[in-house]
Amino acid sequence: MSTFTKKRLFIGCLLCVLVGYVAYLEVQHLHSEVTLRADATHASVPDVAVTQPKPAPPTLSMTLPGNINAWYEAPIYAQVSGYVKMWYKDYGAPVKKGDVLAEVNAPGLDAQYAQAKADLQVAQAKYGLATVTANRWRSMGKSQAVSGQSVSVQNANEQSARAALEAAQHNVDHYDALEQFKTIVAPFDGVVTARNISVGDYVGAGSGNMNANGTASELFTVADTHEMRLFVSVPEVLSYVLKPGLKARVTVPQYPNKVFTANFLTIAKGYDPNTRTAVTEFTIDNTDQKLWPGTFASVALSAPAEGSIYTIPTGALVFQEKGMQVVTVDTQSKAHYKNITVGRMSDAYTEVDAGLNPTDRIINNPPSDLLEGQTVHLSVPEKGYLTAASSNDGEEDDE
Repeated sequence: MSTFTKKRLFIGCLLCVLVGYVAYLEVQHLHSEVTLRADATHASVPDVAVTQPKPAPPTLSMTLPGNINAWYEAPIYAQVSGYVKMWYKDYGAPVKKGDVLAEVNAPGLDAQYAQAKADLQVAQAKYGLATVTANRWRSMGKSQAVSGQSVSVQNANEQSARAALEAAQHNVDHYDALEQFKTIVAPFDGVVTARNISVGDYVGAGSGNMNANGTASELFTVADTHEMRLFVSVPEVLSYVLKPGLKARVTVPQYPNKVFTANFLTIAKGYDPNTRTAVTEFTIDNTDQKLWPGTFASVALSAPAEGSIYTIPTGALVFQEKGMQVVTVDTQSKAHYKNITVGRMSDAYTEVDAGLNPTDRIINNPPSDLLEGQTVHLSVPEKGYLTAASSNDGEEDDE
Protein backbone atom coordinates (compact mmCIF):
# COMPACT_ATOMS: atom_id res chain seq x y z
CA MET A 1 0.00 0.00 0.00
CA SER A 2 1.44 3.31 -1.02
CA THR A 3 2.08 6.18 1.30
CA PHE A 4 -0.65 8.28 -0.33
CA THR A 5 -3.22 5.58 0.22
CA LYS A 6 -2.25 5.33 3.89
CA LYS A 7 -2.69 9.09 4.35
CA ARG A 8 -6.10 9.00 2.73
CA LEU A 9 -7.14 6.11 5.01
CA PHE A 10 -5.91 7.95 8.11
CA ILE A 11 -7.74 11.12 7.16
CA GLY A 12 -10.94 9.13 6.54
CA CYS A 13 -10.72 7.48 9.96
CA LEU A 14 -10.10 10.82 11.59
CA LEU A 15 -13.14 12.31 9.88
CA CYS A 16 -15.26 9.37 11.02
CA VAL A 17 -14.12 9.92 14.60
CA LEU A 18 -14.93 13.64 14.41
CA VAL A 19 -18.33 12.98 12.91
CA GLY A 20 -19.07 10.41 15.63
CA TYR A 21 -17.97 12.82 18.38
CA VAL A 22 -20.14 15.64 16.98
CA ALA A 23 -23.10 13.24 16.79
CA TYR A 24 -22.50 12.20 20.40
CA LEU A 25 -22.44 15.85 21.54
CA GLU A 26 -25.67 16.54 19.68
CA VAL A 27 -27.37 13.55 21.27
CA GLN A 28 -26.21 14.66 24.73
CA HIS A 29 -27.51 18.17 24.07
CA LEU A 30 -30.90 16.85 23.00
CA HIS A 31 -31.05 14.59 26.07
CA SER A 32 -30.15 17.47 28.40
CA GLU A 33 -32.80 19.68 26.79
CA VAL A 34 -35.46 17.02 27.23
CA THR A 35 -34.43 16.48 30.84
CA LEU A 36 -34.43 20.23 31.53
CA ARG A 37 -37.90 20.60 30.03
CA ALA A 38 -39.17 17.72 32.15
CA ASP A 39 -37.66 19.24 35.27
CA ALA A 40 -39.12 22.64 34.46
CA THR A 41 -42.53 21.11 33.83
CA HIS A 42 -42.35 19.23 37.14
CA ALA A 43 -41.16 22.32 39.00
CA SER A 44 -44.07 24.35 37.68
CA VAL A 45 -46.46 22.00 39.51
CA PRO A 46 -46.07 22.66 43.25
CA ASP A 47 -46.02 19.80 45.74
CA VAL A 48 -48.65 20.21 48.42
CA ALA A 49 -49.84 18.28 51.44
CA VAL A 50 -53.57 18.05 52.06
CA THR A 51 -55.69 17.42 55.13
CA GLN A 52 -59.40 17.05 55.73
CA PRO A 53 -61.63 18.93 58.18
CA LYS A 54 -62.19 17.15 61.47
CA PRO A 55 -65.40 17.44 63.49
CA ALA A 56 -64.98 19.64 66.55
CA PRO A 57 -65.17 17.91 69.94
CA PRO A 58 -68.77 17.54 71.21
CA THR A 59 -67.83 19.30 74.44
CA LEU A 60 -66.14 22.67 74.69
CA SER A 61 -63.69 22.92 77.60
CA MET A 62 -61.55 25.84 78.69
CA THR A 63 -59.56 26.89 81.74
CA LEU A 64 -59.39 30.55 82.71
CA PRO A 65 -57.94 32.52 85.65
CA GLY A 66 -60.36 34.01 88.16
CA ASN A 67 -60.49 36.05 91.36
CA ILE A 68 -62.45 35.08 94.46
CA ASN A 69 -63.97 37.92 96.49
CA ALA A 70 -66.19 38.03 99.55
CA TRP A 71 -69.95 38.19 99.20
CA TYR A 72 -69.82 41.59 100.92
CA GLU A 73 -66.60 43.43 101.77
CA ALA A 74 -66.60 46.83 103.45
CA PRO A 75 -63.59 49.08 104.12
CA ILE A 76 -64.42 51.10 107.24
CA TYR A 77 -63.23 54.70 107.60
CA ALA A 78 -63.53 57.15 110.47
CA GLN A 79 -66.27 59.78 110.40
CA VAL A 80 -64.67 61.88 113.16
CA SER A 81 -61.15 63.14 113.63
CA GLY A 82 -59.24 62.11 116.73
CA TYR A 83 -56.97 59.51 118.25
CA VAL A 84 -57.64 55.80 118.65
CA LYS A 85 -58.64 55.14 122.25
CA MET A 86 -58.78 51.33 121.91
CA TRP A 87 -59.40 48.64 119.31
CA TYR A 88 -61.23 45.40 120.16
CA LYS A 89 -61.16 43.16 117.07
CA ASP A 90 -58.01 41.86 115.44
CA TYR A 91 -57.27 40.10 112.14
CA GLY A 92 -59.49 37.09 111.53
CA ALA A 93 -61.93 37.90 114.34
CA PRO A 94 -65.54 36.86 113.64
CA VAL A 95 -67.96 39.73 114.27
CA LYS A 96 -71.70 40.28 114.39
CA LYS A 97 -73.51 43.32 113.08
CA GLY A 98 -73.09 46.17 115.59
CA ASP A 99 -70.07 44.69 117.40
CA VAL A 100 -67.65 47.39 118.56
CA LEU A 101 -64.42 47.35 116.59
CA ALA A 102 -62.69 50.40 118.09
CA GLU A 103 -63.25 53.69 119.92
CA VAL A 104 -61.94 57.11 118.94
CA ASN A 105 -61.12 59.85 121.43
CA ALA A 106 -62.20 63.18 119.89
CA PRO A 107 -61.91 66.05 122.45
CA GLY A 108 -62.39 68.65 119.73
CA LEU A 109 -65.69 67.09 118.74
CA ASP A 110 -66.76 66.88 122.38
CA ALA A 111 -66.10 70.60 122.80
CA GLN A 112 -68.10 71.42 119.69
CA TYR A 113 -70.93 69.23 120.94
CA ALA A 114 -70.96 71.06 124.28
CA GLN A 115 -70.91 74.39 122.46
CA ALA A 116 -73.85 73.30 120.28
CA LYS A 117 -75.89 72.33 123.36
CA ALA A 118 -75.10 75.68 125.00
CA ASP A 119 -76.17 77.50 121.84
CA LEU A 120 -79.41 75.52 121.95
CA GLN A 121 -80.08 76.71 125.48
CA VAL A 122 -79.46 80.32 124.43
CA ALA A 123 -81.81 79.90 121.48
CA GLN A 124 -84.48 78.40 123.76
CA ALA A 125 -84.20 81.36 126.14
CA LYS A 126 -84.41 83.89 123.29
CA TYR A 127 -87.38 82.10 121.82
CA GLY A 128 -89.14 82.09 125.21
CA LEU A 129 -88.55 85.82 125.64
CA ALA A 130 -89.66 86.53 122.05
CA THR A 131 -92.86 84.51 122.62
CA VAL A 132 -93.75 86.37 125.86
CA THR A 133 -93.04 89.76 124.25
CA ALA A 134 -95.07 88.94 121.17
CA ASN A 135 -98.04 87.81 123.28
CA ARG A 136 -97.98 91.10 125.22
CA TRP A 137 -97.82 93.18 122.04
CA ARG A 138 -100.65 91.20 120.49
CA SER A 139 -102.80 91.86 123.60
CA MET A 140 -102.04 95.59 123.47
CA GLY A 141 -102.75 95.59 119.77
CA LYS A 142 -106.30 94.38 120.39
CA SER A 143 -106.97 97.52 122.52
CA GLN A 144 -105.32 99.80 119.98
CA ALA A 145 -102.67 100.69 122.58
CA VAL A 146 -99.89 100.10 120.10
CA SER A 147 -99.68 100.36 116.35
CA GLY A 148 -100.23 97.36 114.09
CA GLN A 149 -96.72 97.81 112.71
CA SER A 150 -95.24 97.27 116.18
CA VAL A 151 -97.26 94.08 116.62
CA SER A 152 -96.04 92.78 113.23
CA VAL A 153 -92.42 93.45 114.27
CA GLN A 154 -92.84 91.42 117.46
CA ASN A 155 -94.50 88.58 115.54
CA ALA A 156 -91.54 88.55 113.18
CA ASN A 157 -89.10 88.52 116.09
CA GLU A 158 -90.93 85.50 117.52
CA GLN A 159 -90.72 83.64 114.18
CA SER A 160 -87.02 84.51 113.87
CA ALA A 161 -86.34 83.21 117.37
CA ARG A 162 -88.22 79.99 116.59
CA ALA A 163 -86.14 79.50 113.42
CA ALA A 164 -82.93 80.11 115.39
CA LEU A 165 -84.09 77.54 117.93
CA GLU A 166 -84.74 74.95 115.22
CA ALA A 167 -81.31 75.63 113.68
CA ALA A 168 -79.65 75.20 117.07
CA GLN A 169 -81.55 71.94 117.58
CA HIS A 170 -80.42 70.63 114.19
CA ASN A 171 -76.84 71.56 115.05
CA VAL A 172 -77.08 69.59 118.29
CA ASP A 173 -78.53 66.63 116.37
CA HIS A 174 -75.62 66.86 113.94
CA TYR A 175 -72.99 66.67 116.68
CA ASP A 176 -74.99 64.00 118.46
CA ALA A 177 -74.78 61.84 115.33
CA LEU A 178 -71.04 62.50 115.07
CA GLU A 179 -70.62 61.48 118.70
CA GLN A 180 -72.04 58.08 117.77
CA PHE A 181 -69.27 57.68 115.18
CA LYS A 182 -66.63 57.76 117.91
CA THR A 183 -67.53 54.10 118.29
CA ILE A 184 -66.56 52.04 115.19
CA VAL A 185 -68.94 49.10 114.70
CA ALA A 186 -69.23 46.19 112.26
CA PRO A 187 -71.73 46.87 109.44
CA PHE A 188 -72.74 43.20 109.07
CA ASP A 189 -71.89 39.68 110.22
CA GLY A 190 -68.52 38.58 108.93
CA VAL A 191 -64.82 38.42 109.69
CA VAL A 192 -62.18 41.11 110.10
CA THR A 193 -59.73 40.77 107.20
CA ALA A 194 -57.70 43.94 107.90
CA ARG A 195 -56.87 46.15 110.88
CA ASN A 196 -54.75 49.19 110.07
CA ILE A 197 -54.87 51.10 113.36
CA SER A 198 -53.25 50.92 116.76
CA VAL A 199 -53.83 52.69 120.03
CA GLY A 200 -52.84 56.36 119.77
CA ASP A 201 -53.03 56.57 115.96
CA TYR A 202 -54.56 59.73 114.55
CA VAL A 203 -57.54 59.20 112.25
CA GLY A 204 -59.17 61.82 110.05
CA ALA A 205 -62.84 62.21 109.26
CA GLY A 206 -63.55 60.42 105.98
CA SER A 207 -59.86 59.79 105.27
CA GLY A 208 -59.04 56.90 107.59
CA ASN A 209 -55.75 56.27 109.27
CA MET A 210 -52.77 58.45 108.38
CA ASN A 211 -49.75 56.16 108.11
CA ALA A 212 -46.06 57.06 108.27
CA ASN A 213 -46.03 58.00 104.57
CA GLY A 214 -48.83 60.52 105.07
CA THR A 215 -51.36 58.52 103.04
CA ALA A 216 -54.75 57.40 104.29
CA SER A 217 -56.00 53.84 104.66
CA GLU A 218 -59.14 52.24 106.02
CA LEU A 219 -59.33 51.44 109.73
CA PHE A 220 -60.80 47.97 109.30
CA THR A 221 -62.03 45.73 106.51
CA VAL A 222 -64.93 43.42 107.30
CA ALA A 223 -65.92 40.66 104.88
CA ASP A 224 -69.00 38.48 104.75
CA THR A 225 -67.61 35.11 103.58
CA HIS A 226 -70.59 32.77 104.02
CA GLU A 227 -70.68 32.75 100.20
CA MET A 228 -68.03 33.92 97.76
CA ARG A 229 -68.14 35.71 94.43
CA LEU A 230 -65.93 34.42 91.61
CA PHE A 231 -65.06 36.84 88.80
CA VAL A 232 -63.76 35.53 85.46
CA SER A 233 -62.97 37.45 82.26
CA VAL A 234 -64.31 35.30 79.42
CA PRO A 235 -63.28 35.91 75.77
CA GLU A 236 -66.11 37.02 73.50
CA VAL A 237 -65.81 33.97 71.21
CA LEU A 238 -66.62 31.75 74.22
CA SER A 239 -69.27 33.84 75.92
CA TYR A 240 -72.12 31.96 74.26
CA VAL A 241 -71.66 29.10 76.77
CA LEU A 242 -72.43 31.41 79.71
CA LYS A 243 -76.03 30.67 80.57
CA PRO A 244 -78.05 30.09 83.75
CA GLY A 245 -77.40 26.62 85.12
CA LEU A 246 -73.76 26.56 84.00
CA LYS A 247 -71.36 25.20 86.62
CA ALA A 248 -67.61 25.66 86.82
CA ARG A 249 -64.93 23.54 88.47
CA VAL A 250 -62.67 25.72 90.60
CA THR A 251 -59.28 24.93 92.12
CA VAL A 252 -57.15 27.19 94.30
CA PRO A 253 -53.42 27.00 95.13
CA GLN A 254 -53.93 26.31 98.85
CA TYR A 255 -56.11 23.24 98.14
CA PRO A 256 -54.61 21.69 94.98
CA ASN A 257 -56.51 18.39 95.38
CA LYS A 258 -59.92 19.88 96.17
CA VAL A 259 -62.43 21.00 93.54
CA PHE A 260 -65.04 23.63 94.37
CA THR A 261 -68.26 24.04 92.41
CA ALA A 262 -69.20 27.53 91.22
CA ASN A 263 -72.66 28.42 89.92
CA PHE A 264 -73.19 30.97 87.16
CA LEU A 265 -74.76 34.18 88.47
CA THR A 266 -74.53 36.91 85.84
CA ILE A 267 -72.41 38.36 83.04
CA ALA A 268 -71.59 41.95 82.17
CA LYS A 269 -73.44 42.57 78.92
CA GLY A 270 -70.53 44.39 77.35
CA TYR A 271 -66.95 43.64 76.34
CA ASP A 272 -63.79 45.39 77.41
CA PRO A 273 -62.49 46.94 74.14
CA ASN A 274 -58.89 46.40 75.25
CA THR A 275 -59.13 42.67 76.04
CA ARG A 276 -62.35 41.67 74.24
CA THR A 277 -63.54 39.89 77.36
CA ALA A 278 -66.70 40.09 79.46
CA VAL A 279 -66.66 39.96 83.25
CA THR A 280 -68.61 36.92 84.42
CA GLU A 281 -69.71 36.32 88.01
CA PHE A 282 -70.15 32.95 89.73
CA THR A 283 -71.07 32.08 93.32
CA ILE A 284 -69.35 29.52 95.56
CA ASP A 285 -70.78 28.18 98.81
CA ASN A 286 -68.30 28.79 101.63
CA THR A 287 -70.05 27.57 104.76
CA ASP A 288 -66.86 25.80 105.85
CA GLN A 289 -64.92 29.10 105.50
CA LYS A 290 -62.10 27.47 103.52
CA LEU A 291 -61.99 30.13 100.82
CA TRP A 292 -60.61 33.58 101.61
CA PRO A 293 -61.20 36.87 99.78
CA GLY A 294 -58.54 37.75 97.21
CA THR A 295 -57.75 34.13 96.29
CA PHE A 296 -56.53 33.34 92.77
CA ALA A 297 -58.57 30.58 91.16
CA SER A 298 -58.23 28.31 88.14
CA VAL A 299 -61.69 28.00 86.59
CA ALA A 300 -62.54 25.09 84.29
CA LEU A 301 -65.66 25.56 82.17
CA SER A 302 -67.28 22.94 79.96
CA ALA A 303 -70.39 23.08 77.81
CA PRO A 304 -71.82 21.34 74.72
CA ALA A 305 -70.20 22.67 71.58
CA GLU A 306 -72.19 24.02 68.67
CA GLY A 307 -72.91 21.52 65.91
CA SER A 308 -71.57 21.51 62.31
CA ILE A 309 -68.21 22.92 63.37
CA TYR A 310 -64.96 21.57 61.94
CA THR A 311 -61.34 22.10 62.88
CA ILE A 312 -58.45 22.61 60.46
CA PRO A 313 -54.76 23.44 60.98
CA THR A 314 -54.29 27.17 61.45
CA GLY A 315 -51.55 27.04 58.81
CA ALA A 316 -54.19 26.23 56.18
CA LEU A 317 -55.81 29.66 56.48
CA VAL A 318 -55.34 32.21 53.69
CA PHE A 319 -55.85 35.92 54.40
CA GLN A 320 -56.90 37.84 51.28
CA GLU A 321 -59.00 40.82 50.32
CA LYS A 322 -62.01 38.53 49.94
CA GLY A 323 -61.77 37.52 53.59
CA MET A 324 -60.73 34.30 55.26
CA GLN A 325 -60.20 31.43 52.80
CA VAL A 326 -58.73 27.95 52.40
CA VAL A 327 -57.39 26.23 49.28
CA THR A 328 -59.05 22.95 48.32
CA VAL A 329 -57.97 20.35 45.74
CA ASP A 330 -60.52 18.72 43.43
CA THR A 331 -60.41 15.26 41.88
CA GLN A 332 -58.37 16.59 38.91
CA SER A 333 -55.68 18.01 41.24
CA LYS A 334 -56.78 21.58 40.60
CA ALA A 335 -56.52 24.19 43.38
CA HIS A 336 -59.59 26.28 44.28
CA TYR A 337 -59.97 29.06 46.85
CA LYS A 338 -62.96 28.74 49.16
CA ASN A 339 -64.45 31.32 51.54
CA ILE A 340 -65.01 30.18 55.13
CA THR A 341 -66.28 31.58 58.45
CA VAL A 342 -63.91 30.99 61.33
CA GLY A 343 -64.67 30.69 65.04
CA ARG A 344 -62.13 30.15 67.78
CA MET A 345 -58.49 30.32 66.76
CA SER A 346 -55.31 29.04 68.38
CA ASP A 347 -51.71 28.52 67.33
CA ALA A 348 -52.34 24.93 66.21
CA TYR A 349 -55.92 24.76 65.00
CA THR A 350 -58.91 26.88 64.03
CA GLU A 351 -62.61 26.16 64.24
CA VAL A 352 -64.59 26.73 61.03
CA ASP A 353 -68.25 27.59 61.55
CA ALA A 354 -69.31 27.57 57.90
CA GLY A 355 -67.99 27.07 54.37
CA LEU A 356 -66.48 23.56 54.57
CA ASN A 357 -67.61 20.04 53.78
CA PRO A 358 -66.18 17.02 55.59
CA THR A 359 -64.91 15.61 52.27
CA ASP A 360 -62.93 18.71 51.27
CA ARG A 361 -59.21 18.22 50.74
CA ILE A 362 -57.49 21.30 52.15
CA ILE A 363 -53.91 22.32 51.39
CA ASN A 364 -51.92 22.79 54.55
CA ASN A 365 -49.54 25.78 54.32
CA PRO A 366 -50.41 26.63 50.68
CA PRO A 367 -47.75 28.47 48.60
CA SER A 368 -48.24 32.22 48.52
CA ASP A 369 -48.11 32.32 44.68
CA LEU A 370 -50.64 29.55 44.16
CA LEU A 371 -53.25 30.57 41.56
CA GLU A 372 -56.91 29.66 41.21
CA GLY A 373 -57.26 26.53 39.05
CA GLN A 374 -53.54 25.76 39.10
CA THR A 375 -52.54 22.11 38.97
CA VAL A 376 -50.84 20.77 42.07
CA HIS A 377 -49.06 17.57 42.94
CA LEU A 378 -50.18 15.77 46.07
CA SER A 379 -47.25 14.63 48.16
CA VAL A 380 -47.21 12.42 51.19
CA PRO A 381 -45.90 14.46 54.15
CA GLU A 382 -43.25 13.20 56.48
CA LYS A 383 -44.46 11.53 59.65
CA GLY A 384 -45.46 14.12 62.22
CA TYR A 385 -46.00 16.97 59.75
CA LEU A 386 -49.77 16.87 60.05
CA THR A 387 -50.06 14.89 63.26
CA ALA A 388 -48.44 17.68 65.29
CA ALA A 389 -51.49 19.87 64.87
CA SER A 390 -53.75 17.01 65.89
CA SER A 391 -51.82 16.40 69.08
CA ASN A 392 -51.91 20.10 69.84
CA ASP A 393 -55.66 20.06 69.28
CA GLY A 394 -56.00 17.45 71.95
CA GLU A 395 -53.93 19.50 74.35
CA GLU A 396 -56.05 22.53 73.70
CA ASP A 397 -59.22 20.56 74.31
CA ASP A 398 -57.87 19.19 77.56
CA GLU A 399 -57.34 22.67 78.72
